Amino acid sequence: MSKNSKAKRDTRKKQAGKRPFLRLNQREQVQNHAVLVDEQNQVVAAIGLQNRQWLLAIGGQTMGSAENPVPMLAMLQHLANVQKAEGRTVTLETSPALQQIVASLAEADGVSAEDYIGKLVAEFDQAKEAAEAEEAEEGEASEADEAIAVAEEVDETAPAAGKADQA
Repeated sequence: MSKNSKAKRDTRKKQAGKRPFLRLNQREQVQNHAVLVDEQNQVVAAIGLQNRQWLLAIGGQTMGSAENPVPMLAMLQHLANVQKAEGRTVTLETSPALQQIVASLAEADGVSAEDYIGKLVAEFDQAKEAAEAEEAEEGEASEADEAIAVAEEVDETAPAAGKADQA
């Protein structure tokens, strides 16, 4: 070590400026950027930013995180549409920062922000319809399987009864 190392270190500390002391296991607060509120002004779902990570919370539980909040915003818009279809009054409030993110992505895609989110919401609707159609097909398939099984049982018993008559 040199004789001047302490002096250099002290001047470096003075020039660095103050930084907040972050205690161990202390988390940064979540900044809400989109909030879905029901008619009693209770938060149903929210999108927040914490440490450069976007979080999706539904019913007070963190459901997931991502680097891009736009798919989560589309999910909240889909949830709002479903709630409205069921007769509930809900409002989706978004921050200017999140609106700017959506607007920049929409501009890059060559559409308006409403159309961009609408396209993503339509994908959720299509996925829901596809899942419902698949469930219906599975129900029909299980009914067909049951009919085939009953027919096979009838076929197995019918020849045996016919053989007994012939004897």
